[in-house]
Amino acid sequence: MLAIVIPFYKIIFFESTLLSLDNQINKNFNVYIGNDNSPDDPSTVIAKYENKINIKYVDFQNNFGKSSLVKHWERCIEMINDEEWVMILGDDDELSEGVVEMFYNYLNKEINVIRFSSCKINDKSEKISSIYVNPIIESSTDFIFRETRSSLSEYIFNKKQIDKIGFKRFPLAWFSDKLAVLEFSNFKDIFSINEAVVYVRISNQSISGIQSNYREKWIATFEFYYYLISSKKNFFTKIQQKKLIEQLSKTYMNDKKHPINFLKISKIFLVNLNVLDYLKFIKSIYKSVIN
Repeated sequence: MLAIVIPFYKIIFFESTLLSLDNQINKNFNVYIGNDNSPDDPSTVIAKYENKINIKYVDFQNNFGKSSLVKHWERCIEMINDEEWVMILGDDDELSEGVVEMFYNYLNKEINVIRFSSCKINDKSEKISSIYVNPIIESSTDFIFRETRSSLSEYIFNKKQIDKIGFKRFPLAWFSDKLAVLEFSNFKDIFSINEAVVYVRISNQSISGIQSNYREKWIATFEFYYYLISSKKNFFTKIQQKKLIEQLSKTYMNDKKHPINFLKISKIFLVNLNVLDYLKFIKSIYKSVIN
Protein backbone atom coordinates (compact mmCIF):
# COMPACT_ATOMS: atom_id res chain seq x y z
CA MET A 1 0.00 0.00 0.00
CA LEU A 2 1.01 3.63 -0.52
CA ALA A 3 1.74 6.16 2.22
CA ILE A 4 1.57 9.84 1.28
CA VAL A 5 3.57 11.84 3.82
CA ILE A 6 3.09 15.60 4.07
CA PRO A 7 5.67 17.47 6.18
CA PHE A 8 3.44 20.47 6.99
CA TYR A 9 4.52 24.04 7.75
CA LYS A 10 2.70 26.53 5.49
CA ILE A 11 -1.07 26.61 5.23
CA ILE A 12 -1.44 29.02 2.31
CA PHE A 13 -1.73 26.29 -0.37
CA PHE A 14 -2.39 23.32 1.89
CA GLU A 15 -6.06 22.86 1.06
CA SER A 16 -5.22 22.61 -2.64
CA THR A 17 -2.87 19.76 -1.77
CA LEU A 18 -5.53 17.87 0.20
CA LEU A 19 -8.15 18.55 -2.48
CA SER A 20 -5.89 16.93 -5.06
CA LEU A 21 -5.70 13.83 -2.85
CA ASP A 22 -9.47 13.77 -2.40
CA ASN A 23 -9.79 13.92 -6.19
CA GLN A 24 -7.72 10.78 -6.74
CA ILE A 25 -9.47 8.11 -8.81
CA ASN A 26 -7.87 5.42 -6.66
CA LYS A 27 -7.97 6.20 -2.92
CA ASN A 28 -5.98 3.18 -1.82
CA PHE A 29 -3.51 5.22 0.23
CA ASN A 30 -3.04 6.65 3.71
CA VAL A 31 -2.03 10.24 4.41
CA TYR A 32 0.36 11.16 7.21
CA ILE A 33 0.62 14.85 8.10
CA GLY A 34 3.30 16.07 10.50
CA ASN A 35 3.09 19.68 11.70
CA ASP A 36 6.58 21.19 12.17
CA ASN A 37 5.41 23.44 15.04
CA SER A 38 3.96 25.85 12.48
CA PRO A 39 2.32 29.16 13.51
CA ASP A 40 -0.55 28.03 11.24
CA ASP A 41 -3.12 25.54 12.53
CA PRO A 42 -4.15 23.12 9.75
CA SER A 43 -6.69 21.21 11.86
CA THR A 44 -9.73 22.99 10.39
CA VAL A 45 -8.62 22.20 6.84
CA ILE A 46 -7.79 18.61 7.76
CA ALA A 47 -11.24 18.19 9.35
CA LYS A 48 -12.85 18.92 5.97
CA TYR A 49 -11.12 15.90 4.41
CA GLU A 50 -10.63 13.36 7.20
CA ASN A 51 -13.92 11.61 6.33
CA LYS A 52 -12.97 11.48 2.65
CA ILE A 53 -9.39 10.22 2.83
CA ASN A 54 -7.53 8.30 5.54
CA ILE A 55 -5.52 10.88 7.49
CA LYS A 56 -3.25 10.61 10.51
CA TYR A 57 -2.19 13.99 11.91
CA VAL A 58 0.50 14.77 14.48
CA ASP A 59 1.18 18.26 15.83
CA PHE A 60 4.86 18.15 16.78
CA GLN A 61 5.90 20.53 19.55
CA ASN A 62 9.42 21.21 18.27
CA ASN A 63 10.41 22.84 15.00
CA PHE A 64 13.03 20.87 13.08
CA GLY A 65 12.73 22.48 9.65
CA LYS A 66 14.72 25.62 10.47
CA SER A 67 17.78 23.57 11.37
CA SER A 68 17.20 20.37 9.37
CA LEU A 69 14.31 19.87 7.00
CA VAL A 70 15.38 16.25 6.49
CA LYS A 71 15.03 15.65 10.22
CA HIS A 72 11.38 16.70 9.96
CA TRP A 73 10.89 14.37 6.98
CA GLU A 74 12.30 11.54 9.04
CA ARG A 75 9.93 11.95 11.98
CA CYS A 76 6.99 12.24 9.58
CA ILE A 77 8.05 8.98 7.93
CA GLU A 78 8.16 7.38 11.37
CA MET A 79 4.39 7.95 11.58
CA ILE A 80 3.83 5.35 8.85
CA ASN A 81 2.28 2.01 9.70
CA ASP A 82 3.20 -0.90 7.39
CA GLU A 83 2.97 0.67 3.91
CA GLU A 84 5.62 -0.53 1.47
CA TRP A 85 5.80 2.62 -0.64
CA VAL A 86 6.22 6.28 0.34
CA MET A 87 5.57 9.58 -1.39
CA ILE A 88 6.77 12.71 0.43
CA LEU A 89 4.44 15.42 -0.85
CA GLY A 90 5.07 19.12 -0.36
CA ASP A 91 2.36 20.99 1.55
CA ASP A 92 1.93 23.28 -1.47
CA ASP A 93 2.13 20.73 -4.31
CA GLU A 94 -0.73 18.96 -6.10
CA LEU A 95 -1.35 15.62 -7.83
CA SER A 96 -3.33 15.04 -10.98
CA GLU A 97 -6.28 12.73 -10.35
CA GLY A 98 -4.61 9.67 -11.88
CA VAL A 99 -1.34 9.59 -9.92
CA VAL A 100 -2.31 6.88 -7.42
CA GLU A 101 -4.18 4.87 -10.07
CA MET A 102 -1.17 4.89 -12.39
CA PHE A 103 1.12 3.95 -9.51
CA TYR A 104 -0.81 0.74 -8.89
CA ASN A 105 -1.21 0.04 -12.61
CA TYR A 106 2.54 0.12 -13.17
CA LEU A 107 3.79 -1.12 -9.80
CA ASN A 108 6.93 -3.19 -10.30
CA LYS A 109 8.51 -4.51 -7.13
CA GLU A 110 11.87 -4.94 -8.83
CA ILE A 111 12.18 -1.15 -8.97
CA ASN A 112 12.85 0.90 -5.81
CA VAL A 113 12.27 4.40 -7.20
CA ILE A 114 9.22 5.50 -9.21
CA ARG A 115 8.97 8.96 -10.78
CA PHE A 116 6.04 10.87 -12.27
CA SER A 117 6.00 13.55 -14.92
CA SER A 118 5.84 17.04 -13.45
CA CYS A 119 4.74 20.58 -14.17
CA LYS A 120 5.45 23.88 -12.44
CA ILE A 121 2.50 25.90 -11.15
CA ASN A 122 2.30 29.36 -9.59
CA ASP A 123 0.48 30.64 -6.51
CA LYS A 124 -2.80 30.56 -8.46
CA SER A 125 -2.29 26.90 -9.46
CA GLU A 126 -1.72 28.03 -13.05
CA LYS A 127 0.74 26.06 -15.16
CA ILE A 128 3.96 28.01 -15.72
CA SER A 129 5.89 25.32 -17.58
CA SER A 130 5.35 22.54 -20.02
CA ILE A 131 4.96 19.03 -18.60
CA TYR A 132 8.33 17.41 -17.96
CA VAL A 133 8.28 13.80 -19.12
CA ASN A 134 11.00 11.27 -18.51
CA PRO A 135 12.43 8.12 -20.10
CA ILE A 136 10.40 5.12 -18.92
CA ILE A 137 13.52 3.38 -17.69
CA GLU A 138 16.51 5.55 -16.90
CA SER A 139 19.76 4.94 -15.07
CA SER A 140 19.87 7.18 -12.00
CA THR A 141 23.51 7.98 -12.74
CA ASP A 142 22.51 9.26 -16.18
CA PHE A 143 19.56 11.20 -14.78
CA ILE A 144 21.61 13.63 -12.66
CA PHE A 145 23.50 14.80 -15.74
CA ARG A 146 20.41 15.23 -17.91
CA GLU A 147 19.02 18.73 -18.41
CA THR A 148 15.74 18.48 -16.53
CA ARG A 149 14.15 19.44 -13.23
CA SER A 150 13.41 17.37 -10.15
CA SER A 151 11.61 17.72 -6.82
CA LEU A 152 10.89 15.35 -3.97
CA SER A 153 7.10 15.32 -4.50
CA GLU A 154 7.27 13.55 -7.84
CA TYR A 155 8.92 10.39 -6.47
CA ILE A 156 7.64 7.27 -4.73
CA PHE A 157 10.28 5.31 -2.82
CA ASN A 158 10.41 1.76 -1.54
CA LYS A 159 10.08 2.09 2.26
CA LYS A 160 12.75 -0.57 2.88
CA GLN A 161 15.30 1.58 1.07
CA ILE A 162 14.38 4.65 3.12
CA ASP A 163 14.79 2.67 6.35
CA LYS A 164 18.05 1.10 5.22
CA ILE A 165 19.80 4.17 3.76
CA GLY A 166 18.02 7.31 4.93
CA PHE A 167 18.14 10.83 3.55
CA LYS A 168 21.35 12.87 3.56
CA ARG A 169 21.01 16.03 5.64
CA PHE A 170 22.11 18.80 3.29
CA PRO A 171 21.23 22.45 4.14
CA LEU A 172 17.59 23.20 3.20
CA ALA A 173 17.45 19.54 2.07
CA TRP A 174 18.74 20.96 -1.23
CA PHE A 175 19.89 18.00 -3.36
CA SER A 176 18.76 15.58 -0.62
CA ASP A 177 16.05 14.38 -3.01
CA LYS A 178 18.45 13.79 -5.91
CA LEU A 179 20.85 11.88 -3.72
CA ALA A 180 17.93 9.79 -2.45
CA VAL A 181 17.07 8.88 -6.04
CA LEU A 182 20.62 7.66 -6.55
CA GLU A 183 21.03 5.81 -3.28
CA PHE A 184 17.52 4.38 -2.92
CA SER A 185 17.80 2.97 -6.46
CA ASN A 186 21.21 1.51 -5.53
CA PHE A 187 22.57 3.73 -8.32
CA LYS A 188 20.52 1.69 -10.77
CA ASP A 189 17.30 2.34 -12.70
CA ILE A 190 14.37 4.69 -12.09
CA PHE A 191 10.96 3.77 -13.47
CA SER A 192 8.93 6.71 -14.83
CA ILE A 193 5.18 7.15 -15.22
CA ASN A 194 4.26 9.90 -17.68
CA GLU A 195 0.49 9.31 -17.77
CA ALA A 196 -0.06 11.31 -14.55
CA VAL A 197 1.41 14.58 -13.32
CA VAL A 198 2.73 16.04 -10.08
CA TYR A 199 2.25 19.80 -9.97
CA VAL A 200 5.15 21.50 -8.20
CA ARG A 201 4.42 24.98 -6.89
CA ILE A 202 7.00 27.71 -7.42
CA SER A 203 6.25 30.80 -5.34
CA ASN A 204 7.88 33.25 -2.96
CA GLN A 205 6.80 30.85 -0.20
CA SER A 206 8.80 27.87 -1.50
CA ILE A 207 12.48 27.05 -1.03
CA SER A 208 12.94 26.86 -4.80
CA GLY A 209 11.32 30.25 -5.31
CA ILE A 210 13.09 32.15 -2.52
CA GLN A 211 16.28 33.91 -3.59
CA SER A 212 17.57 34.95 -0.16
CA ASN A 213 18.69 31.40 0.70
CA TYR A 214 21.37 31.31 -2.00
CA ARG A 215 24.14 30.72 0.54
CA GLU A 216 22.61 27.56 1.96
CA LYS A 217 21.86 26.27 -1.54
CA TRP A 218 25.48 26.83 -2.56
CA ILE A 219 26.78 24.93 0.46
CA ALA A 220 24.39 22.04 -0.20
CA THR A 221 25.37 21.90 -3.89
CA PHE A 222 29.05 21.70 -3.03
CA GLU A 223 28.41 19.00 -0.39
CA PHE A 224 26.33 16.97 -2.86
CA TYR A 225 28.96 16.81 -5.59
CA TYR A 226 31.80 16.37 -3.10
CA TYR A 227 29.99 13.44 -1.47
CA LEU A 228 29.44 11.72 -4.82
CA ILE A 229 32.99 12.07 -6.11
CA SER A 230 34.64 11.31 -2.77
CA SER A 231 32.41 8.47 -1.56
CA LYS A 232 30.43 7.08 -4.49
CA LYS A 233 32.59 7.58 -7.57
CA ASN A 234 32.82 3.87 -8.35
CA PHE A 235 29.15 3.90 -9.38
CA PHE A 236 29.99 6.34 -12.18
CA THR A 237 31.89 5.95 -15.43
CA LYS A 238 35.21 7.76 -15.91
CA ILE A 239 33.46 10.35 -18.07
CA GLN A 240 30.79 10.88 -15.42
CA GLN A 241 33.44 11.19 -12.71
CA LYS A 242 35.06 13.96 -14.69
CA LYS A 243 31.68 15.70 -15.00
CA LEU A 244 31.19 15.47 -11.25
CA ILE A 245 34.57 17.12 -10.67
CA GLU A 246 33.67 19.81 -13.20
CA GLN A 247 30.40 20.49 -11.35
CA LEU A 248 32.25 20.62 -8.05
CA SER A 249 34.78 23.09 -9.51
CA LYS A 250 32.02 25.25 -10.95
CA THR A 251 30.25 25.34 -7.60
CA TYR A 252 33.45 26.31 -5.81
CA MET A 253 34.12 29.13 -8.30
CA ASN A 254 30.78 30.72 -7.37
CA ASP A 255 32.17 31.40 -3.90
CA LYS A 256 35.92 31.17 -3.39
CA LYS A 257 36.06 32.27 0.27
CA HIS A 258 36.29 28.80 1.80
CA PRO A 259 39.84 27.52 2.34
CA ILE A 260 38.58 24.16 3.63
CA ASN A 261 36.59 23.62 0.43
CA PHE A 262 39.65 24.57 -1.58
CA LEU A 263 41.62 21.85 0.21
CA LYS A 264 38.79 19.37 -0.37
CA ILE A 265 38.60 20.03 -4.09
CA SER A 266 42.40 20.01 -4.42
CA LYS A 267 42.47 16.57 -2.85
CA ILE A 268 39.79 15.37 -5.28
CA PHE A 269 41.84 16.51 -8.28
CA LEU A 270 45.04 14.94 -7.03
CA VAL A 271 43.53 11.66 -5.82
CA ASN A 272 41.98 11.24 -9.26
CA LEU A 273 45.30 12.17 -10.90
CA ASN A 274 43.77 15.07 -12.81
CA VAL A 275 46.93 17.16 -12.57
CA LEU A 276 46.42 19.09 -15.81
CA ASP A 277 42.79 19.81 -14.94
CA TYR A 278 43.90 20.90 -11.48
CA LEU A 279 46.37 23.37 -12.97
CA LYS A 280 43.57 24.76 -15.16
CA PHE A 281 41.41 25.07 -12.05
CA ILE A 282 44.15 27.01 -10.21
CA LYS A 283 44.61 29.23 -13.26
CA SER A 284 40.89 30.01 -13.38
CA ILE A 285 40.99 31.02 -9.71
CA TYR A 286 43.97 33.28 -10.38
CA LYS A 287 42.24 34.94 -13.34
CA SER A 288 39.08 35.56 -11.34
CA VAL A 289 41.07 37.20 -8.55
CA ILE A 290 43.09 39.60 -10.70
CA ASN A 291 40.11 40.60 -12.89
